Amino acid sequence: MQNLEIKPGIYWVGVNDQKTELFEGLWPIKNEGISYNSYLITDEHPVLIDLCKDLQSNDLISNIQNFIDLSQLKYLIINHMEPDHTGAIELLLRSAPQLTLLCSERAVAMLNSFFGISDHIRVVQDGETISLGKHTLQFFYTPNVHWPETIMTYEIEQQVLFSCDGFGGFGKLEDGLFDDNCGNLEFYEKEALRYFSNIVASFSKPTLAAIEKLSGLTIQMVAPSHGLVWRKEPKRIISLYQQWAQYAKEPAEPGVTLIHGSMYGNTDIMLRSIEDGLRETQIPFQSFDVTQTAFSYILPSLWTKLGVIIGAPTYEGRLFPTMLHVLDFTLAKHVPPRKALYFGSYGWGGGAMRQIQERMNSLNWELVDTLDFAGRPTSQDLERGREIAKKFGQLLKVKET
Repeated sequence: MQNLEIKPGIYWVGVNDQKTELFEGLWPIKNEGISYNSYLITDEHPVLIDLCKDLQSNDLISNIQNFIDLSQLKYLIINHMEPDHTGAIELLLRSAPQLTLLCSERAVAMLNSFFGISDHIRVVQDGETISLGKHTLQFFYTPNVHWPETIMTYEIEQQVLFSCDGFGGFGKLEDGLFDDNCGNLEFYEKEALRYFSNIVASFSKPTLAAIEKLSGLTIQMVAPSHGLVWRKEPKRIISLYQQWAQYAKEPAEPGVTLIHGSMYGNTDIMLRSIEDGLRETQIPFQSFDVTQTAFSYILPSLWTKLGVIIGAPTYEGRLFPTMLHVLDFTLAKHVPPRKALYFGSYGWGGGAMRQIQERMNSLNWELVDTLDFAGRPTSQDLERGREIAKKFGQLLKVKET
């Protein structure tokens, strides 16, 4: 994709990453990819905002040089120190040693610990402005969205918010850079939710605080470090992030995340009855086989839906290990209280139920009902499964009315 002018004198000079398979070593992006959005403002004092991973440093440098000689750059704004934002800094500084680095107070020590950089650093204060000539930038401290040193940068004249990881999303930018020319907005909104739940959701309270802090600004464009640049409906992505962050303290959507796994198919036989019971209530649900689906794709549903149904067998007197991993990861990502139901098969004896209850206590989830059965479910078991799923769906719908 060619480099684009997003506003007069402001250019996207970022790169698309189509090689990394796991973002942060955890989250699959092999199929979706991701963009590292770097922005260049050409003015009397040219400035570069954010960088990219070190593996694509040469591509970034080449993109910048399409518009300006590196020796002309005055400032590099470091909104966030994570290496997917700063990895190209060493190569850039070798070509542009005159650069002054603008960052928050907390970023100074990180520059030294990550890259051994301690010179040519200027700390910008919360609310401070700096003139580039025709363009004026203002800096806002937005700590823990999602690291403590994070800031956002606002271009005053054209009302562009460079929001760093805030309001970002997975997905490489192939067809277009903007929300109104991307080709498939539904895909990018879905990937924004996955990015939020995977990366930002644990920091929902600081995210809401940042949104409140920025509420007095007139924002005509949201330009994050990953994903689409929002120029047609900039308020859309902000409102989505606000809605998702509010699920950390307010009721989620009336729906069900159905996570399941099976060893020999007996638990899967019951799964069909569970799904039938949910369909009778017409409550929306998403079904995930935890043996086939990465947690990254399950987490958005867990974050946004009020109900969770867990289907997994007993394995050696314990809960099926793959499901145990999912629940432990769910705890690590601070998914708020949910209402839950469990079903599963066992062989010579149970044991999964004990760990289910332990995880429910840790998660602060309410275990509404359970159904375990020996071996293959009988017709009576299947009818019982359909009934408890139906009652569970009805309960969730009542809670939301």
